[in-house]
Amino acid sequence: MFDLTGKIALVTGASRGLGWAMAQSLARSGAHVVLNARDPAALDARVGELHSEGLSGEAAAFDVNDTAAVERCVRDTVARHGQLDVLVANAGINHRAPIGDFALADFQRIMNTNLTSVWVLCRAAAGVMAPRRQGRIILTGSISAINARGSISAYVASKGAVHALTRQLAVELAPSEITVNCIAPGFFATEMNTPLLENQEFNDWVCRRTPAGRWGRVQEIGPAAVFLASDEASYVSGLIMTVDGGFTASM
Repeated sequence: MFDLTGKIALVTGASRGLGWAMAQSLARSGAHVVLNARDPAALDARVGELHSEGLSGEAAAFDVNDTAAVERCVRDTVARHGQLDVLVANAGINHRAPIGDFALADFQRIMNTNLTSVWVLCRAAAGVMAPRRQGRIILTGSISAINARGSISAYVASKGAVHALTRQLAVELAPSEITVNCIAPGFFATEMNTPLLENQEFNDWVCRRTPAGRWGRVQEIGPAAVFLASDEASYVSGLIMTVDGGFTASM
């Protein structure tokens, strides 16, 4: 079960953090993974790590905010491999500031990366998946879209929209046998969360507030992506899957 041999998967934001962890898990389950991020050197290093494990992968360096580059990557992937089976639209950024100090340019930057680029990726992927009547689209949301907190208004708005987009595309693409699901991570020990991890008061709060009593480990996100990418998840669509150590289940 959950064998992805022969599948072609594109993972954005895959040079570090949760994106890299999901890409590794997909590759270890047999997929050929196209790793995306903006830094070619970082991607080449990650591809080298995959190859050192005997896994299959390649790099595709581009900014997800570049619509032409997104569409070109999808076209080129299909041209090289004949198909695109899985899209993991994971790339995202954050900006922390009280709303009174939050610049409009920063709000727009977050929305463009976390929402607009995801929509563009979905549009491009659906365009090549629909004729084959198969495909798996996995978006990265956040428990912050479920239980909000201060200082990240743009991030919460963008991830809430990603959750809504998941449900909408699940309905729209179901006739083409494309599933669309969302993984909503809790507090994971990633590079993006370094300022929070280094804040002792916040770190202690996360550990107290999370029933599991700790931050998530990045390797714990990958199996969720493997399941949603697999043939076994063919009747699972429109799901917001929290991977949060019980955080959102607890008062």
